[in-house]
Amino acid sequence: MLTAVRAIAAALLVFIGPSAEPVRDQQQWVLDALNVEQAWTVTKGAGVTVAVVDSGVDAEVKELKGRVSAGPDMTSGSIARDLPPGRHGTAMAGLIAGSGEDDGLVGVAPEARILSLPMVTDEEPDIEFGVPPLEDEEMAAESPLARAVRYAANHGAKVISMSIGSYGPIKSEREAVSYALSKGVVLVAAVGNDGQTGYARDKGTSYWSFPAGYPGVIGVAATDKQGRKAPFSSDNLSVLVAAPGMEVPVVKRKSGYELSEGTSSAAALVAGVAALIKSRYPALAPEQVAQALAMSARGRPATGYDDQTGFGVVDAAAALNAAERLTSVQRSVGASGKEHFGQGEDSPVPTRPGPDPWHMWVYGGGVLLALITFCGAIIVLNQRKEP
Repeated sequence: MLTAVRAIAAALLVFIGPSAEPVRDQQQWVLDALNVEQAWTVTKGAGVTVAVVDSGVDAEVKELKGRVSAGPDMTSGSIARDLPPGRHGTAMAGLIAGSGEDDGLVGVAPEARILSLPMVTDEEPDIEFGVPPLEDEEMAAESPLARAVRYAANHGAKVISMSIGSYGPIKSEREAVSYALSKGVVLVAAVGNDGQTGYARDKGTSYWSFPAGYPGVIGVAATDKQGRKAPFSSDNLSVLVAAPGMEVPVVKRKSGYELSEGTSSAAALVAGVAALIKSRYPALAPEQVAQALAMSARGRPATGYDDQTGFGVVDAAAALNAAERLTSVQRSVGASGKEHFGQGEDSPVPTRPGPDPWHMWVYGGGVLLALITFCGAIIVLNQRKEP
């Protein structure tokens, strides 16, 4: 396990350049793959804030204008820096909540709001995108990710989207994830892009990436246009579901669009579906949201589950239907003391502890009879001894 020095996971998003097609035409296959347009007949995510833990989000992009709130810089617990908007964070926010303004890119939950929680900058052209390592994690009270998760949970976010990853768990992050889950917040994360590494080829599985690997976090793998696992997508048991992650159109900072690929995009899309569910069923617990996504997924593996695409590709409309069914399921059952398991009559009431009166009478009678017999025998013997 990596502790003192934390490795940065391989880049979770690769930009592959713009396309000449109108962006709505380019993204239609993504909307179809997730069955988003049918889900929009029920909800478009109104009333839900999605925290984007990433680089900063450009609030001036037309598809996001007026719907982005900026949180403090999460890389420092005390001194705030003014981090500039980033390419990666802006792209993810657009996939989640792009409004489609002026025939622009439309997100999965176009009426949701974004809370931008910047943790990194991505201005270097070849940066490997992930959570920056701490100088001394053993001594650190909280990691930047832990601070971001707690801040989101305390400031109204119902969904947290984390298209980031590092190798090795950290105690403060695990505790922050548990805290957010206890407040009803849904956490979604990319599982990583290690599917083609030497380790993955040799071992048949990929290194785990965190936060996707923490219990309760919905880990998302990437698929291609045919619904098959993207070659680069990590495969391990942190994968719960999958979503498109190849040639996915995203918004650019300031304006324009480009294509991307990576599990980052897949995670952002699933975070948008989670926002639709929380908009329609705000009281649904995080584990029930995860269950709704998993039980309704399309393209389920023949075995029911595998570590490449999990339970299959998310279906937004079917997930809403599954969530509706789960709302009627009680999370706990109260007991009045009168019920019993199974059918039929109740078992006899157990006897009170202590001596049984019937047995006491039998025992007493036996002793008395024995005494009478004994005394009679003595009298008979005495009479025989008399001359």
